[in-house]
Amino acid sequence: MESHENISSIEVKPADKAKIRHLLKVALILFVITVLEFGVAFLMPHEMHTIKVWIFIGMTIIKAAYIIGEFMHLAHEVKSLMWSVVLPMVFVIWLIIALMYEGNSVLNSIGG
Repeated sequence: MESHENISSIEVKPADKAKIRHLLKVALILFVITVLEFGVAFLMPHEMHTIKVWIFIGMTIIKAAYIIGEFMHLAHEVKSLMWSVVLPMVFVIWLIIALMYEGNSVLNSIGG
């Protein structure tokens, strides 16, 4: 018969209140940005469509940077590591904007 003396016990430690407060702060900041996005979507008139799109792009970049900083822990790392992620993202965003601009020019030139 097996001995039950070798069974490891599980020790429950008290919750780290500082970490819980930090997670709640992060969740609150992301929630506020999301509420602002919904406010822009539903309260801005349709005539301001271009401004609305740029506001969405800006808030999305801010939210993505905050998520990367907090959940990927890049905000707490060496700055060179953070820039190795952020700098390529800036070039990708520039590429997308350039392709949209050129695509719009081509579409307008062919009469579309």
